[in-house]
Amino acid sequence: MADAIRSLRPGQRCEVWVASVSGQASLLFSSDTLLLEAANWTLDGTALVLNGNGKLWRLATEERALGEIPLTGIPDLNNDHVLAPDGSDIFLSANDGHIYRAALDGGAATRITKDDGTFHFLHGVSPDGKELAYVGIEAGDFKRPGHLMTMASDGGAAARVDVGSGHCDGPEYSPDGTWLYVNTESFSTVPGHAQLARVRADGSGFEQLLHSTTVDWFPHVSPDGRFATYIRFPAGTEGHPADLPVDVVLVSTDDWTTPLFTWPLLGGQGTLNVNSWSPDSDHFAFVAYPLSDSPKD
Repeated sequence: MADAIRSLRPGQRCEVWVASVSGQASLLFSSDTLLLEAANWTLDGTALVLNGNGKLWRLATEERALGEIPLTGIPDLNNDHVLAPDGSDIFLSANDGHIYRAALDGGAATRITKDDGTFHFLHGVSPDGKELAYVGIEAGDFKRPGHLMTMASDGGAAARVDVGSGHCDGPEYSPDGTWLYVNTESFSTVPGHAQLARVRADGSGFEQLLHSTTVDWFPHVSPDGRFATYIRFPAGTEGHPADLPVDVVLVSTDDWTTPLFTWPLLGGQGTLNVNSWSPDSDHFAFVAYPLSDSPKD
């Protein structure tokens, strides 16, 4: 989650990459003027949807053309956005701490969340489209831990899912809707030591997926349930800051402990905040932010 508009540093580029489950990766788009974040893949497989400069953008994968998706009635966006299961709408988190829904083609956005004293950072939509999973931050105070929350996608009362007292982030539904995948600091007393976990949508069966010495964030399961990606920060990292040497990691969901492939890059915040899997589960996208004096990928 993020709460401010980011921009590129002097000498920095934004690079949108597409990787395959066979381990290959190719550069899809590069910019030295616009910082893009958090790719979603459209259900027809023809485009990525990203945020940048507080706006929403569509990046065509064949033409490699970038265009703004015009939205009205919504403040500046952050990097927490997820497509509705029907592929025609998108749920969006904005910098006012609320969640909105809008047509993916653009137009007027509708606010879903109420003024309940918390900031709402969306990460997951249930497969039937009826429920949202988000991170709730009380009073928008980022010194407080984020809580795993769910609510009806058309509004209504929110419910907390207990995953311990540590900060929780990135809640996302499994393809069958049974599980919520998260990263959480509840397994460690070391500040910032986030680990990957899952909990059943009914709040039972909370379990750690991987025991590591690194700081692991944002698990994303492929649509067919066979693979997952996550981002690995250096040990000792608190939160998920930008511009660090990180790894994008691909694993089989049968074995989270053994990476199939890793992609080292300069990034972190914005690289893999939301599910970026293609609808056929063969590819996924991520964003790197190399500096001019960084080694070329």
